Amino acid sequence: MRGKFLFPQRQILSANTAPDIPVIDQAYSKLSNSITVEWRAVPGATNYMLTAEDGDSFFETIVKNSPGTVTGLKPATLYRITVRSINSGGKSQPSPFRKVKTVLAAPILSVHSPSCDSIAVSWKAVHTAAGFSVSLIRSDGLGRMLKQNTTNTSLIFTNLDPGTLYTIKAYAWNANGMPGDDFTYNQRTSPNAPVDVKVAFNSGALRAVVSWMPTEGALTYSVTVTSGLLKLRCNTSSASCVVPSLQCSSQYYVSVTAHNDAGSSEPTDAVSLKTVPCAPVNISIEEDEPGHLLVSWSSVSLGHYYVVFVKSDDGLEVHCNTSYTQCHFQSDCGFTYFISVFAYNKAGQSPLGDVFNYTTAPCCPSDFRAAFMSSDTVRVTWAPVRGADLYETRAAGGSGEVLCRDTATACTLSALRCSTPYNITVYSFSEARGSNTSCAPRHVATAPCSPEIKNISKEGVSVISVQWQPNNEEATYVVTARGEAGLWHCTSTRNSCTLMDLPCGSAFSVSAIARSPAGQSLPSYSIPLETAPCCPSDLTLSQVTQSVTNISWSVGKGAQTYVTALESPKGQAKCHTLQTYCLLGCITCGTNYTVSLRAISETGLASSCTYQGYSSSACCPSGVKLYRLSNNGIRVFWRASDETINYKADLHGSKSNFSCTPSSGLSYCDITKIPCGDVYTVMVAPVTDKGPKLTFCPKKIYSVTCSGSSVGMVISRGKSNVKHI
Repeated sequence: MRGKFLFPQRQILSANTAPDIPVIDQAYSKLSNSITVEWRAVPGATNYMLTAEDGDSFFETIVKNSPGTVTGLKPATLYRITVRSINSGGKSQPSPFRKVKTVLAAPILSVHSPSCDSIAVSWKAVHTAAGFSVSLIRSDGLGRMLKQNTTNTSLIFTNLDPGTLYTIKAYAWNANGMPGDDFTYNQRTSPNAPVDVKVAFNSGALRAVVSWMPTEGALTYSVTVTSGLLKLRCNTSSASCVVPSLQCSSQYYVSVTAHNDAGSSEPTDAVSLKTVPCAPVNISIEEDEPGHLLVSWSSVSLGHYYVVFVKSDDGLEVHCNTSYTQCHFQSDCGFTYFISVFAYNKAGQSPLGDVFNYTTAPCCPSDFRAAFMSSDTVRVTWAPVRGADLYETRAAGGSGEVLCRDTATACTLSALRCSTPYNITVYSFSEARGSNTSCAPRHVATAPCSPEIKNISKEGVSVISVQWQPNNEEATYVVTARGEAGLWHCTSTRNSCTLMDLPCGSAFSVSAIARSPAGQSLPSYSIPLETAPCCPSDLTLSQVTQSVTNISWSVGKGAQTYVTALESPKGQAKCHTLQTYCLLGCITCGTNYTVSLRAISETGLASSCTYQGYSSSACCPSGVKLYRLSNNGIRVFWRASDETINYKADLHGSKSNFSCTPSSGLSYCDITKIPCGDVYTVMVAPVTDKGPKLTFCPKKIYSVTCSGSSVGMVISRGKSNVKHI
């Protein structure tokens, strides 16, 4: 290889040389698995290698400086010990060896506490051991140390404190008296038996609370309760324990044992416990005579006396205290009694056994009342009866018997015969004791039978007679007419009565009932009744034309159509209408008429109504003409239909209006100072005593012209009618 030089390996190491050989000052073994070596320090040495050989194996350990320890060795074994010094230059040669034997191994202890004041220690033999040393001291440091040397492999320490933790140390030595490794063990002595054991018995829960004074060193306690072959146990870490599920009428024996990790104490002396007696059985209840109950039962083991409690369902409670096995009590009808029997001894009251109930026969119902719903139905009510689960109501009378059963304190008896006496009895039942059959009947008569209306007849305008078939004895009948207008009644003990002052134009429903001390019947079937329509209260006539009159009226209650008529010797005018007005034609002027009206209902009932007479207006005049007067006036002339009638002339122009009325008996009148050059409407009509002025007479139009002078001419428009007077 070009350019490189190869040197021997020795030339690449450090130039330093190995350190000197160390010299061992001493080597010894304090533990069975190690040897400790001491030597003088070697200048330049950075580490040291310790070697131990026994011929079969060797062990090496590198340390920084003296002393050093080789570990992992076998106990009681002879080793050759050497030391080498080490630095960066290498290792030195081994030092002169030393022979050192490891000490004995520690004995492995087996410890237990056979009694509360002793501890037994045992172990296996240790190889090459000549003897053993065992020491014992309280772990809390109190008291003195006990130490024993022995060549055996067991021993017992006695007279120790119960329940106390002790520390035990043991080691073996060889023939040279050299001690080996030691072994330490903590052991507690078993506890003493508890003292001051007390038992408190809970009679209601059938359990016992056992308590005691705590024992030194005890970790747990067990309570044993025995009775014959029965054994109960309770474990606890406290100083009391509850033992449940005890049996009544039993005697138990109670003992307590303390425990810790060392063992158990002796059980305490047994404490006797007697429980409460069991609940009495074979309880029987009988009503040996009315109003008296006899309660009996079987005797109970450990029972000293008995108490019987009897509570009624109203909350009242009585009791009987006896040493016998029976008690007597008073009872009432209709009550349920709840009966329980307890046995007693010094431990207390027995558990609650079966609670028995006994129900006496219910009492007869009281406060009986009968209310008639109708003539064939009666509702019977009564006050509730204690202890009654069901009531039976019987009604005997007529042709048979009616039966009703219900849990309510009321019963409705139907299908009875009206106006009939019945014997009604209410019986009370209970599921436990059946019926009280001694209840007395009540005599009740049913309400009257419903009447039947046979005929309704009109005796007058507002008088109605009603007849019916009497079907009851000693009954009063009431007839009622019912409508929107109100109620009308009439009463009779016979078979008819009269309804008075019924209003017109009304519809009614007429029915009848019968009344008696027993009650009121159902109403009869209703008969419809309609009164004739009312006559209109207001009627007005007004003349429309000379031959036509308008007649109007107010509404007549109950009327659907109307017939109006105007009658005179000269003729008749009639109108039939749905309206409240009518136009009557063919009227003769100046004639007196009789006015009549018929109001007719939907069913055809009619009322004839008469009113004050009516006179038609006088006839209008004919031949109305106008003449010019010399004083710039106008004369209106006409032909009168009757000389006894007064007339009035009216002229209406665009500029002014004029009127004139002639003296009685004349057929003309004059109007002075009529302006010319205007058109006038002229109407001459009879003068009426009352009412509005007639407007239906013929009108004529005239033109009053001016012809070049102050004197005008009267010209009738439409034809020449010029006259000078």
